[in-house]
Amino acid sequence: MRKYVEIVADLEVRILGGVLKPGQKLPSIRQLSESYQCSKSTIIRGFADLQSRHLIYSVPQSGYYVVGRKDHTLLEETKQLVDFSSAAPDPSVFPYLDFQHCINKAVDTYQDDLFRYGTPQGLPTLLRLLQKQLQFYQVFTDVKDLCITSGVQQALAILGLMSFPNHKEKILVEQPTYHLMIQFLELHKIPTLTIKRTASGIDFQELERLFQQESIKFFYTMPRFHNPLGTSYSQKEKKQIAYLAQKYDVYIIEDDYLADLEHDAKADPIHAYSHSHVIYLKSYSKILFPGLRIGVAVIPAPLQASFYTYKKMMDIDSSMLSQAALEIYVKSGMFDRHREKIRLSYVARMEQVNKVLRNWQQSPSVVEAPLNGGVHTYIKTKERISETNVKNSLLKRGIIMDTVDRYYMQSYEKEVLWRINVSYVEESRISKALGEVVEVLRL
Repeated sequence: MRKYVEIVADLEVRILGGVLKPGQKLPSIRQLSESYQCSKSTIIRGFADLQSRHLIYSVPQSGYYVVGRKDHTLLEETKQLVDFSSAAPDPSVFPYLDFQHCINKAVDTYQDDLFRYGTPQGLPTLLRLLQKQLQFYQVFTDVKDLCITSGVQQALAILGLMSFPNHKEKILVEQPTYHLMIQFLELHKIPTLTIKRTASGIDFQELERLFQQESIKFFYTMPRFHNPLGTSYSQKEKKQIAYLAQKYDVYIIEDDYLADLEHDAKADPIHAYSHSHVIYLKSYSKILFPGLRIGVAVIPAPLQASFYTYKKMMDIDSSMLSQAALEIYVKSGMFDRHREKIRLSYVARMEQVNKVLRNWQQSPSVVEAPLNGGVHTYIKTKERISETNVKNSLLKRGIIMDTVDRYYMQSYEKEVLWRINVSYVEESRISKALGEVVEVLRL
């Protein structure tokens, strides 16, 4: 690989990860050429690449500086925000260099095939590879039942619009639930029912009543590391959901978007208990790059013809270049190494959160503060505090935090839950920032 590509990737990770901060001067061309053991012209070429992507800028007779990001007016320009509201993955752990190598390898390997239309189902070699990989998550299926989608969001859109073999019309969602799923349902005016989900789970008597009495096409759920609560169903609860789905002919859409962060080898998905009524969805965006836009769906045979018809009308096929690069990335073993690196990084961050939460749980002001894995949890306080005042006070301290309001249907009565997401927060800054949150919330 060209030396300047390696240098660019290294500097980019340091910039996006906050090691090199906005406004900070970069080492001189001479210093970097000595550090990377390359020519000055190689460093100059790397700087040109970073400039073209607006990551650095030059000042004549002075040097190169990191481009500043948009700053909140309430903060000094040099103060870095601690953002507990963002669900974006940490760019400092993105596998830029490895994946760039896989993209280059994909172009060399597949050449013209990448720039022709593919098939709605996906790249055949990737499908065979993912069929084996899914066994790691206890999802056992045939290649013919797999479909590569342009992210899980596309799969949800298709499933929300198409007809199902049970000839039912309504969709059941948890409250709260994934905000983009809510926006999709409300935008398309799709008949929607709700069931409350808390740290204790859901009311299974109510779930059975809804399955039995209502015309429910499918129940959309996130059994593992629920978004936004961060909690997970027990194996007993997953089995019960699968049992009721088959009993009342209701399909389950299992959004397993954070499967790669699971530490419990016995935490099987709902799909393990029902293949006929469970549509299993897995994302690669959360573990790699949001812009990768690759997901995989396990579609029961009766749904496949309609699913592929809708998918073909949306995009014919998902990006062949992304699929080919992902195939090489998985086959080489790089994905497994990266997954473990990410998992351990997030485990360490949530350990910091849980240390603070253990103290909060003793506070008479706190109703709930679950100790979760994954990347997020929440705080529910007894007294309703002004959301605007809390947000402004935290922002003055350099902290962004939000409630889960957007994760509720507009017609649903919202609870004030303060969300803590650590995927975009450095481990070393978590404890201090949460200490500031304690002061503002007066816990």
